Amino acid sequence: MKAVSMRQPRVVEIEEIPEPKIGPEDLLVELRYVGLCGSDLSAYRGLSTMVTYPRIPGHEASGIVLAKGENVPKSMQVGSAVTIMPYTSCGFCPSCRLGRFNACQHNQTLGVQRDGALAERISVPFDKVYSSKILTLQELALVEPLSVGYHATNRGNVTESDTVLVLGCGTIGLGVVAAASHKGASVIAVDIESKKLEMASRLGAKHTIDPKREDISAKIRDLTNGEGVSVAIEAVGLPQTFRMAIEQVAFSGRVVFIGYAKEDAALQTNLIVSKELDVLGSRNSLNTFPKVIRMLEEQKLPFDEMISCVIPFRESAKAFAEWDASPQRFTKILIELPSSDSHSINR
Repeated sequence: MKAVSMRQPRVVEIEEIPEPKIGPEDLLVELRYVGLCGSDLSAYRGLSTMVTYPRIPGHEASGIVLAKGENVPKSMQVGSAVTIMPYTSCGFCPSCRLGRFNACQHNQTLGVQRDGALAERISVPFDKVYSSKILTLQELALVEPLSVGYHATNRGNVTESDTVLVLGCGTIGLGVVAAASHKGASVIAVDIESKKLEMASRLGAKHTIDPKREDISAKIRDLTNGEGVSVAIEAVGLPQTFRMAIEQVAFSGRVVFIGYAKEDAALQTNLIVSKELDVLGSRNSLNTFPKVIRMLEEQKLPFDEMISCVIPFRESAKAFAEWDASPQRFTKILIELPSSDSHSINR
């Protein structure tokens, strides 16, 4: 079967690989859509310390169940439209012992530490697969990135009484906006791209701020009666946005960092102490796939508008090159894989 292989930085080819084998607790899934993530772009550029080459990228996946192992529950049916949780957990590290499997010390994410989903078929344990009878296959490919943002709101204990500042409105930040607004919070979204701010508004942001045009501190003081926001969630990964989160959150507020900084950030420890802030990291997602699927199934928000373009599998190399050249043009790129003749479901 065919797969996309990152042979080395900026070298992407389609190659033949062996068919996956199905274990007794596995599902064979024919992939239909794979979303490209910022981690895939970092791997393409040779900037990811977690990726070795060659590597099959992709961890935001949807597809159709083609076959199942003998120990897979009856509830998992051949022909079901599904999405895949791409993480592993060891079960014995400190995070796993606490039940926080998303932060497993030895996690291996599809397409990062191990070969991923940009292939015609994949074999995965049934407990890593989630189905929906309502969502399209394109919508199912959005579940994983949206779940990362949803998990960040869980880390920040976001409720309807909160005002939430979201710094960065890329795919992950938009997932935060949608999750926080879905929980009833008042959301303030910040980004330097007007199109991303427009998308944030459509996904539930009550207010938007473009720091190129407005003074963030003044605007937030005006919107919060001078108190600051109760929760600030950083989804950029820059030292200045880490500091901004701490500056703009209220006394006794919560700060959640999702973004991975490429350099060390000097944080205002005097503010962390004097405000007695809860400063939290957020990694991957934990128990959020079903909640995100239900949120999508409600059809209340235009999540499909997050998809910038759908690129045929055979043009994957071109997709990476264009994304690398102009990352600001895209919110979410989906790679579409061809379906087999015998399983032509296309919800």
